[in-house]
Amino acid sequence: MKRLLLLVLISICWADHSDNYTLDHDRVIHIQAENGPRLLVEAEQARVFSHRGGNVTLPCKFYRDPTAFGSGTHKIRIKWTKLTSDYLKEEDVFVSMGYHKKAYGGYQGRVFLKGGSDNDASLVIADLTLEDYGKYKCEVIEGLEDDTAVVALDLQGVVFPYFPRLGRYNLNFHEAQQACLDQDAVIASFDQLYDAWRGGLDWCNAGWLSDGSVQYPITKPREPCGGQNTVPGVRNYGFWDKDKSRYDVFCFTSNFNGRFYYLIHPTKLTYDEAVQACLNDGAQIAKVGQIFAAWKLLGYDRCDAGWLADGSVRYPISRPRRRCSPTEAAVRFVGFPDKKHKLYGVYCFRAYN
Repeated sequence: MKRLLLLVLISICWADHSDNYTLDHDRVIHIQAENGPRLLVEAEQARVFSHRGGNVTLPCKFYRDPTAFGSGTHKIRIKWTKLTSDYLKEEDVFVSMGYHKKAYGGYQGRVFLKGGSDNDASLVIADLTLEDYGKYKCEVIEGLEDDTAVVALDLQGVVFPYFPRLGRYNLNFHEAQQACLDQDAVIASFDQLYDAWRGGLDWCNAGWLSDGSVQYPITKPREPCGGQNTVPGVRNYGFWDKDKSRYDVFCFTSNFNGRFYYLIHPTKLTYDEAVQACLNDGAQIAKVGQIFAAWKLLGYDRCDAGWLADGSVRYPISRPRRRCSPTEAAVRFVGFPDKKHKLYGVYCFRAYN
C-alpha cells in the first residue's frame, strides 16, 4: 500500500512539472515533452466591448514550438468562426492561409487579420452590426497540430421588453425575432438580459430570448411575479415550442447613426399625419428601439407623448419628475391608441449618410 501511494505521489509531481508552455507576460518558454501539444493559441482578453457602427479587434495569438516544426513545411491556416447561442453550430467568418483569404456572409468587406506580428491572428471587424454580438472562435492549424481560443464580443446598448398591438403573449419565437428587427433591434441573449437585470431592469412578463428560452427579470419580488418571498433574479420558464408557444420578447439595440428627435408641430396628429409630418421634415417616424437607445445611451428626456412606427405612443424620461415619471427614469408607455382618432405628437429619426 505504501509503495502504491509513493508511485501516485511521484506521478502527481511529474504531471505538475511537465507543462509544454509557460507564459511569462510577453515571453514564451517551450519545454519539450513527448507527444505534447506543439502549438498554443490564446486570447489576451476573453471579452471585448464596442458598439454598433464601431470597429473592434478580437485578440488572438499563437505560439509554436520551432523544434517541432523545423523550418516550416506546413502553411499556417487561421480560421475564425462565430459560435451560436446553443454552441451546436458555428458560422464561418474568415479564413486565411498564406495569400488566400476569404470572408463569409455579412462579414464580407468588414473583416481582416490585424497582422501586427508573425504570430498575430487577431481579427478586425469594422462597422459593427447588432448581429455581430456573440462569441467567436480563433483556430490555428499547422500540419497535424491545432489549437483554439474563444473571445466574446459585447456591445454597449439597451434591452427592452416588447409586445405588439395585439397585446401580451402573442408572439411565437420567429415572430418575436421579426418584431425586434422591425424596431431597429435584435432579439436579446440571456447574457444581455442578465446584464440588464443587474442594471435594474424589472419586468413581470415572460419573453423570448435568442437561445429559444423564455425568461423575465425581477429586481423587486412580488406576488404576481413569482412570489413575494422569492429572491430577485432572472426567472426561467425553460424552452418552449418555437412555432406554437406565444410570449412577449426581449429586444436589444445599440448606438445609431442618426438623429432622434421630437418634432415640433403646431397641432397634435393622428398616426397617418404623424408619419407624413416626419417625411415632410426629411425623416421617418422613429422606431421603439430608437427611442430606447436615445433614452439609455444619450440621456434623451422629453415629457411629451408621441407616436412611434409600430403605432404605440411613448415618451422618454431620464430625469424623473412630477407629472412625467415621478419615481423612475424610463421610457413611459401610453399604449396603442386608435390611429385614426387619437391625437399626439410624434418622434422622428433622420439617418446620417
